Amino acid sequence: MKRVVVILLILIFSTSLYSPTSGEQANKPKTKQKAKSEDNLIISGEQLDFSKHKVTFIELGADRCIPCKAMQPVMREIAQKYKGTIQVVFYDVWKTPKYAKDYGIKMIPTQVFIDKKGDEIFRHVGFYAKDEIIKMLKEKGIL
Repeated sequence: MKRVVVILLILIFSTSLYSPTSGEQANKPKTKQKAKSEDNLIISGEQLDFSKHKVTFIELGADRCIPCKAMQPVMREIAQKYKGTIQVVFYDVWKTPKYAKDYGIKMIPTQVFIDKKGDEIFRHVGFYAKDEIIKMLKEKGIL
């Protein structure tokens, strides 16, 4: 049984790495600076202005990381639903390791939430469900 599970995991992982469409959704909006403006999702923005939003939600992960891929729809939904209140940013730390160092990342995905003043108010490691993010933001008085 263990052998079957291991083989299945290897197959799933290898197909996600070598599939020509793997990561297509995550890679699609990558234009170096911003995704579509209606998404309110910034991809690898060099200079962030924290003062324009109540909070900036920074996702540090990688396009080919499975839990990071699972975060993509969560980030997009939050970016769309809370446009003007929450700025959502994604950094691929495998492509640009500088961000992992800047934010002290040890594991991916890691979510960092920064207030208007540029101060970190919360950090989470691993997949972070939308409902849990909303709950935390309500507890912090942001929503």
